Amino acid sequence: MGEFVTLTVPPTAFNEAVSVVPDVASRADADMPWHEVLLTVLKALAMVLIIVSSVLGNLLVICSVIRYRRLRVITNYFIVSLALADMLVALGAMTFNASVQLSERWMFGLVVCDLWNSLDVYFSTISILHLCCISVDRYVAIVLPLEYPMKMTRTRVLLMILAAWLAPILISFIPIFLGWYATDEYLSSRSPDECSWEVNMWFAVVSSSISFWIPGVIMVCLYLRVFREADRQEQMLHKARGKAQMLVTQNGGADGGKHPVKYALQLDGWLEKIENGSMLASCPRVA
Repeated sequence: MGEFVTLTVPPTAFNEAVSVVPDVASRADADMPWHEVLLTVLKALAMVLIIVSSVLGNLLVICSVIRYRRLRVITNYFIVSLALADMLVALGAMTFNASVQLSERWMFGLVVCDLWNSLDVYFSTISILHLCCISVDRYVAIVLPLEYPMKMTRTRVLLMILAAWLAPILISFIPIFLGWYATDEYLSSRSPDECSWEVNMWFAVVSSSISFWIPGVIMVCLYLRVFREADRQEQMLHKARGKAQMLVTQNGGADGGKHPVKYALQLDGWLEKIENGSMLASCPRVA
């Protein structure tokens, strides 16, 4: 016959085991006061609002250009592509950043960390390059208005957009997934629970030059030239308006003021053509 063995558990051990859950809950309550919980909730709502607003706003821009035929002009090709890039920034970069800000840790491993950093660099660079392309488009339209239809063709614009989407791959996915962007010490000490962004010197110089400094200098130079040209054209319009008013006054006096309405209509039509840029080529240059 087998014998029954009775095990005696000390009361202190039982009490300690039972009190584990209350202790954990009490520590959680102590670590997370109510005002910190409220702050976390407000932060989450703000991030969700920013992401949703960015997605819906850029989607509205895209749908507007697709829906209305009058908006389907060459310049708006850049706008639609830029809106698409900004929408992908919200979906591919802001979402991961929101999870880190709320949980205060990285939960997706090293591969997704590299993917997040690549998407962040990629879409941000695309946005800046699109702004640079828009500055080129505005420069040609204002400084060289008669040559704009020949220079900014549909094929050329699509090639510029394609280059703006492909060029950032050279400073995002390729160097990040191949480990060229950081030092060997940093790559060997990475942890799956952390997603930081530390780069070496050569990557910092090349990446910042392509994604900021070169497009920034180009945009500043082009918009300065556009500003000077716009100021020149404004002076031309003022002079043309003054000469037109003098012409109406002289013609109105020559016929005894019998046809003031006719000359007023002629003046309005002429000034409208000048303001639309169709007669700027025939106007004299202002020194």
